[in-house]
Amino acid sequence: MNAPVRVSAVVLLCASTLSCSSARPPQTTPSRPPQPRAQAPEQRPAPAATDAQTPRVRLVATGGTISNRTGGRLTAGELVNLVPGLARYATPEYEQFTNVASSELTLEQWLNLAKRINELYRTDPQLAGVVVTSGTDTLEELAYFLNLTIRDPRPVAVVGSMRNPSTLGYEGGANLLEGFRVAADPSSRSRGVMVVMNDEINAAREVTKTDALRLQTFQTRGYGVLGVVDLDRVVYYRRVERRHTADSEFDVSSLMELPRVDVLLTYQGASGDLIKSAIAAGAKGVVMATAGAGATSGTQGEGLQYAASKGIPVVITTRAGGGRIAGGGRDSIAGEDLAPLKARILLMLALTKTSDVNELRRIFSEY
Repeated sequence: MNAPVRVSAVVLLCASTLSCSSARPPQTTPSRPPQPRAQAPEQRPAPAATDAQTPRVRLVATGGTISNRTGGRLTAGELVNLVPGLARYATPEYEQFTNVASSELTLEQWLNLAKRINELYRTDPQLAGVVVTSGTDTLEELAYFLNLTIRDPRPVAVVGSMRNPSTLGYEGGANLLEGFRVAADPSSRSRGVMVVMNDEINAAREVTKTDALRLQTFQTRGYGVLGVVDLDRVVYYRRVERRHTADSEFDVSSLMELPRVDVLLTYQGASGDLIKSAIAAGAKGVVMATAGAGATSGTQGEGLQYAASKGIPVVITTRAGGGRIAGGGRDSIAGEDLAPLKARILLMLALTKTSDVNELRRIFSEY
């Protein structure tokens, strides 16, 4: 009875090896060093379609704190790899548009980014949405510019982070996952460009950075969030009523540059010479960030008269952080409830179409 048991053990041992020819003497040929893998280009194209595929979403990375790791910036592909469980919500694609601090982005790059996203949507009708990474210093400006220049109802989610990848508590991966979820969700369609950070969805037109350091810095004062990104689903509470994206009249496809528009602050005893200097330096428009509901100070009134004599449009806004400018003066344009930085963006785009004061007033009332 013992012999069959020993044979069975030998058979099991043989079956557990990679080859039953282990009795042969070992080869003495020296092993070859491992060959380096060819690195994939920093762009993941669209995968072949399958019936079970989740919505395809493309990341267009521009840099910012979200990628600013100590020792070198994270690439678009590395950012995607930071997000566990992403495939549950979206099929990710990515490309590296640029990789710099947001303050280093130029207006020419803004134009090229808008053109690129429009091209993606125009040439790929099956693409569900786009996620854009940005540094937080100018994120709200970039988001609003895209809100006015992306000519498609499909969503664009702009994300960033307040902490860099080398910092304890880095939130970039979580924000990126939520951006992909928002861009992939069918209910995000026709809501314009959205800023997605800290579990909240804010409208590009209304959101502003409210704190230099805190994670909850991006807020929409007065109106509240568009929605939230919760564990179970993306939830929306309202829509933006002003024109944007597919309903926008601004076509940047042939633009090579944007006209210069300067923002000037109202403070006690402010000089109107700064308005004159901006115009002399080439400004085609001026935005006044007034102290309250439109009142200027010092000799700024003289500067505004000078602008009117030169045919330079002036948009009146408030630096109070909220509130609407009603009416406007005889020669000025009411900036409505737009923050000064965003009024500048709208005026730059509006001036590519017209310099007529009445037309500019219409544009500011509709956007």
